[in-house]
Amino acid sequence: MKKVFALILTLAMALSLAACGGDNGSSQPANTDAPANTEAPADSGEQSTEISGNVDLTFAAQEVGTAAYNYAAAIQTAIVKEIPGANISITTTSPGGVGAPVIVNGGAQCDIVMSNSAPAKWSMEEGILGNAPTPDICAIAGGLGHDFVNVMFTQKFVDATGITTVEELVAQKYPVKLVIKTNGTFGELAAEKVFEALGVTLEDVASWGGVVEKTGGDAIKSGLQDDLYDMTIDHIGAGQANTSELCLTHDMYDVQLGEETMAKMVEMGYDYVTVEANTWNGQTEEIKTVGSQQVILVPTSLDYAVAYHMAKAVCENKADLASAVAAMSYFDPETAGTLTLTGVPLHPGAAAYYEEMGYAHG
Repeated sequence: MKKVFALILTLAMALSLAACGGDNGSSQPANTDAPANTEAPADSGEQSTEISGNVDLTFAAQEVGTAAYNYAAAIQTAIVKEIPGANISITTTSPGGVGAPVIVNGGAQCDIVMSNSAPAKWSMEEGILGNAPTPDICAIAGGLGHDFVNVMFTQKFVDATGITTVEELVAQKYPVKLVIKTNGTFGELAAEKVFEALGVTLEDVASWGGVVEKTGGDAIKSGLQDDLYDMTIDHIGAGQANTSELCLTHDMYDVQLGEETMAKMVEMGYDYVTVEANTWNGQTEEIKTVGSQQVILVPTSLDYAVAYHMAKAVCENKADLASAVAAMSYFDPETAGTLTLTGVPLHPGAAAYYEEMGYAHG
């Protein structure tokens, strides 16, 4: 009987090990009723684009009426259309084109911000406007707009000096009276970069006996109208109100940057832009310049699936976006994921969408 009992016990143990999958070291019983795992293995490099849970995001823009706010409102609508039930709250806490530092600490201040591609690049790589570098930012889509570096002299200045280019002005170290946007704006940065491309600084202009005044848009317009200043540099789009009014009420001279100057600015992170003839009153010929377009930035910590659907929302609702903001008619989904237009790498979720569509990216 002892031998029979031992044999029964041995058989029972063998059957128990087989049921537990003893040959692969698993300690859990097999469950034939469990649903199949349809997700890719964690180490496969693939992630699910299915959104789970609520989507609550804060979108930082400038004040109501600014281009950044208009972009944000249009994009908000597109995202909600793609992700029904998503709650996208727009705030007015962004400094605009230089908004990249707003997304820091994993989106502690906001989850989405409109920026421009060049400042985004500078912010990520070296930091801007006294802020530390922001390596934890990435893009959803770029190329939303048709903004450009706009350089103008007053016609009175050109008639009095014969100077028609910034290159001539720098070569002569002429004591020009320059008026630009206030500290912390992309307009100020644009002016700095133009002179940097020519090997000088705004401080150098002042050292020649010139004037560098930093103020708001209305004061720039009125100061040029009254000939208190000789020139201005800004980063704007066609139809910008103050510049449109200025050119209708005062004789201005549209400055063409030199090829070498533009090439150096492209190396900095800008891209070439053509300003069509008659964009401004009195501008009878097209102007070749450089610009940095609007880009949607998010923290690298943003959920993969949410980023995927944000990219899809923007790219597949181009007509609605262009209807809401005319400048978005220049947006091209097939190039929106390229580094030239984003300034910083794409969020992996967004990159997955561009890859899926066969669009250029990275």
